[in-house]
Amino acid sequence: MDEKDASQSNDINLEKTEEETKKKCPNCAATIVYDPETRGMLCEFCGYKKQLPLPEGGSSVSELDFESAETGDSFNWGVEKKAVVCSNCSGESIYDALETAAVCPFCGSTSVMPSATEKSIAPGGVCPFEIPVKKAGGLFSAWLSKKIFTPTKAKREARPDAFTGVYLPYWTFDTMTSSTFRGRAGYDKTDWKAVSGMYQEFYDDFTVVASTRNANSGVRRAEPFDFSKLVPYRPELVAGFIAERYSIGLKDAWKTAQEAIRTRLYSSIDSHIRTTWHASRADSIQFSTVFQNIKYKYILIPVWISSFTYKGKAFQFVVNGQTGKVGGRAPVSPLRVVIAILLALGLIGLLAFLFSM
Repeated sequence: MDEKDASQSNDINLEKTEEETKKKCPNCAATIVYDPETRGMLCEFCGYKKQLPLPEGGSSVSELDFESAETGDSFNWGVEKKAVVCSNCSGESIYDALETAAVCPFCGSTSVMPSATEKSIAPGGVCPFEIPVKKAGGLFSAWLSKKIFTPTKAKREARPDAFTGVYLPYWTFDTMTSSTFRGRAGYDKTDWKAVSGMYQEFYDDFTVVASTRNANSGVRRAEPFDFSKLVPYRPELVAGFIAERYSIGLKDAWKTAQEAIRTRLYSSIDSHIRTTWHASRADSIQFSTVFQNIKYKYILIPVWISSFTYKGKAFQFVVNGQTGKVGGRAPVSPLRVVIAILLALGLIGLLAFLFSM
């Protein structure tokens, strides 16, 4: 080996050593993880803490060109990762390479195995966890205690200490829209005027959930998320957490975004017609839209997830990792509902009797 090759080899070894050192505790050599409470790194074994540098002034998440998406450069997570799939709910999760995955974070099943999925696009940005797991458990307990129709047995099985930190995938899109339209501007029931023109509007960070499983889950009930706290992705920010692999790809997400944007454009054009032609209403609107300069970001959003099975049915609970808002559907006892209805009817009947006297 010549000196040049030896030098390159030493550089590579040094780079690997430095990368491993970043993830190891200098006191006990355990793996350190991101700590939402201190916004730094923490060794859960000996208590070692390490502050992370604040984002540089003016730092922002890079927006990528849609037309050149899914290139090889988009697959680098910064550290070695592995993917596992749940045979029960088909959920795919991404872990640090050395971590073990014995339980699915989405349904609680132990039927997890290595995934054969191709590489996933790496995130460009992340909203870090701000709510520690103990606080999330406390917020969940308070939320569940208010569910008067939930059986006591179910409340005991829904453990507040069983939450797993998961980063959920979202796509965001920027685009300039140019719409040619025609329609009618109305002034009263019989006075209508045919109108047409061009309407332009820029959409910034239009979001699409990149997970089919969370379309109607507790995640949506735990929204909204504060995207203003988005920072450029760094491996340290997701250390010790699971990242759900997107199940809605970039192109399908863009189709969903287009449909939603067109729905909004209809309302915007309706308002534009009424304002421009000083009309009281508009109708018969038809328009065609061109989407230009399309940019996208793939980002990760923090949630605490817990799930359990009660009477053969799976229930998932979510705590927003930024705000602490709880989402999910708790089991309901039909007997408690019937009793509540009977009590309400009895109270109504009693009031009616008293007022009739």
